[in-house]
Amino acid sequence: MALAVDALRHGWPIAVECAAQGGGVAETRILLPVETAIAPGARAEFLLISAARAATLKLGNQRAAAAPHAPVLMAGVEPFDLSAALPVADPALDLASPMKGPFRAAPLPWHEAAVAALELARIAGILPAFMVDPTGAGEAQDVSPADLDAFADPARLAIATRARLPVAAAEDTEIVAFRSPDDLREHVALIIGQQNGDRVPLVRLHSECLTGDILGSLKCDCGPQLDAALAAMAEEAARGGWGVLLYLRQEGRGIGLLNKMRAYRLQDQGFDTVDANRRLGLPEEARDFPVAARMLDLLNIREIRLMTNNPAKVTALEQAGTHIVERVAHQLPANPHNARYLDTKRDRAGHLLR
Repeated sequence: MALAVDALRHGWPIAVECAAQGGGVAETRILLPVETAIAPGARAEFLLISAARAATLKLGNQRAAAAPHAPVLMAGVEPFDLSAALPVADPALDLASPMKGPFRAAPLPWHEAAVAALELARIAGILPAFMVDPTGAGEAQDVSPADLDAFADPARLAIATRARLPVAAAEDTEIVAFRSPDDLREHVALIIGQQNGDRVPLVRLHSECLTGDILGSLKCDCGPQLDAALAAMAEEAARGGWGVLLYLRQEGRGIGLLNKMRAYRLQDQGFDTVDANRRLGLPEEARDFPVAARMLDLLNIREIRLMTNNPAKVTALEQAGTHIVERVAHQLPANPHNARYLDTKRDRAGHLLR
């Protein structure tokens, strides 16, 4: 799995195992990532893209592309080379290359393998688009849908190490680092105050946001939310309680830093955050909340008071076995740059914001 992700980031093809159809023999499809490919002579009859991107390209009304949220196999008038494939894959190029097509959708009998490939692209942080069985692609890295299932299994996460870490919000703090095989992202937990089984901790799930947490971006509310959560936990510890901040390495709600920047570019063109992700062919919510439940379980935390405005977090944690004793609202004032973003979270993502 890690080798397949590495291959995609380097622009090398992957060979995805496809289930046998109708009692036949299993086969593989060679998929070359459009965004990163380093095979200048590659050509392919078909591209594999997401349903959301297919809808933008007006393929959604064709029978082979009609299933909602399903991958789409598409063809053009002529085989695709990389120069023709990239404008199809990248919606940020739509204004510069408005005349594309005509395209047609083709039957996709290897659906499970296609779903796995698009998920691999998301994990690798690249655009979800592949040239299918291209000529001149080079040697491919083998991967199967089963590899992806193993990668996503939260039970594989384990505590790697822990240490005392005084922070500005609270000197009495411990950091705990978690690691999973094949995943290069290490999640961490900050335990603020003394862990006490008699007190239900105040917990915040905070997804990594380089632009907000580090650079002070005003386009989101991530940095202020992080600071306010740590301050609230420090106050809790001062009253004899304790808090836990789970810092999840899931940039851009799980689509990665570069794809988040692409979404920002589309927002500059007028799209809100939900539609920007969809035009990229990526989910508007791709974070792995079960991994947060696993972190809590490894810390022997079964009940929490959860700081969130997002009901989906409450549902996901409860489904994973964490008992939410109380949802603690965590809303901060808007600014002129993130007001529309917050309105979109409320109106389209169901966040409990006033």
